[in-house]
Amino acid sequence: MSIKNRLIVLNFTQFFVWGAWLISFGGFLIATLGFTGGQVGAIYSTMGLASLFMPGLLGIVADRWMNAERVLGCCHVAGALLLLLASTVRNPTLMYWVMLANSMVYMPTIALNNTVSYGILSSAGFDVVKHFPPVRVWGTIGFIASMWVVDLVGWSVSPMQLYVASASALALGIYSFTLPACRPSNTRKSASFASAIGLDAFVLFKNPKMAVFFTFAAFIGAALQITNTFGEAFLHDFKGAYADSFAVAHPGLLMSVSQISETLFILTIPFFLGRFGIKKIMMVSICAWVLRFGLFGIGNPGSGLILLVLSMIIYGMAFDFYNISGSLFVELEAEPRIRASAQGLFMIMTNGMGALLGGLASGRVVDFFTVNGVKDWRSIWFVFAGYALLLALVFPFAFKYRHEVKPTLGEVVGELPPAV
Repeated sequence: MSIKNRLIVLNFTQFFVWGAWLISFGGFLIATLGFTGGQVGAIYSTMGLASLFMPGLLGIVADRWMNAERVLGCCHVAGALLLLLASTVRNPTLMYWVMLANSMVYMPTIALNNTVSYGILSSAGFDVVKHFPPVRVWGTIGFIASMWVVDLVGWSVSPMQLYVASASALALGIYSFTLPACRPSNTRKSASFASAIGLDAFVLFKNPKMAVFFTFAAFIGAALQITNTFGEAFLHDFKGAYADSFAVAHPGLLMSVSQISETLFILTIPFFLGRFGIKKIMMVSICAWVLRFGLFGIGNPGSGLILLVLSMIIYGMAFDFYNISGSLFVELEAEPRIRASAQGLFMIMTNGMGALLGGLASGRVVDFFTVNGVKDWRSIWFVFAGYALLLALVFPFAFKYRHEVKPTLGEVVGELPPAV
């Protein structure tokens, strides 16, 4: 098998593991195990908590002491065992700790997967910028494929989804050990832990523009966590009146439209970011979150199915326009000496602080609008839409930035791989 095909298998399986449970797990916890919204939100917030420090910590291990592909393999084998254990847990407190441990070994693998792919391509003489995006897109395909598998075989509210994820993680862990060696780089041995996890870039908070940008990145990152946590649980609650509808019978297929939309909207970023700049793009993203939640609030699996589909399509704009464009903004605005740390800080604010905030706060909102086990989903989604609307009203006044077209912007954006 060629190097690129081996990396396609790596990227496909990396996100197949995640897609098998990330979107459907909340529905399983609520519909099958009877967990409360607060308990589910806390369990999902473990990904944010782990993202605050584990990618940097294991990045240091891969930089200084151990081959990156071996660190990746160890993480996935450990994750396989933890996911298998999670499939047997019925207590919310124990589930929290098991999934926190799983997040601590899975979240670093997202960056490690990129590190291994870059290293192997470079060693084989390939141009990383040119050849990595076509490889990385298979990660998104893997995520969608696992969602479809779990949905089509009827495991979206079953612990079987965790068996699928566990088996995939075990296979990927073993496979990782067979990849070409990605040895520690001597050039990074002097880097401090603070630098590795992005703390060097905290100097950017002295710049009011960047301080506001990073703060809103966390607030918008919270919005992403909300639908990851409660999207499928919301659809499962329609079983009574719409038991035979497509949305209830196949919630995973419907939710996967969001990921398909994401892969398409990323193609529009070169035009929009180059023409309108980060401020307008972030405004579009925030307004898209308003529509994402609002359409959930007024949609249903019957006559309102088209509204749910529109919400899924809008997700691609909401996610890509803040996540991908935000990363590019950091790349263009940060000084070269702290550029890597700045990207680490952006990840901490979005996937760390944002996910932590979104998981905990959204769970409390769901519980507030739950009476005798019945959830008022319309009110829940309208509260989330109101949250996004508040951000949309404040952001243009808080973020002071004048867009200037930069000649390299379109080139940089066009080379970015899609994200899940």
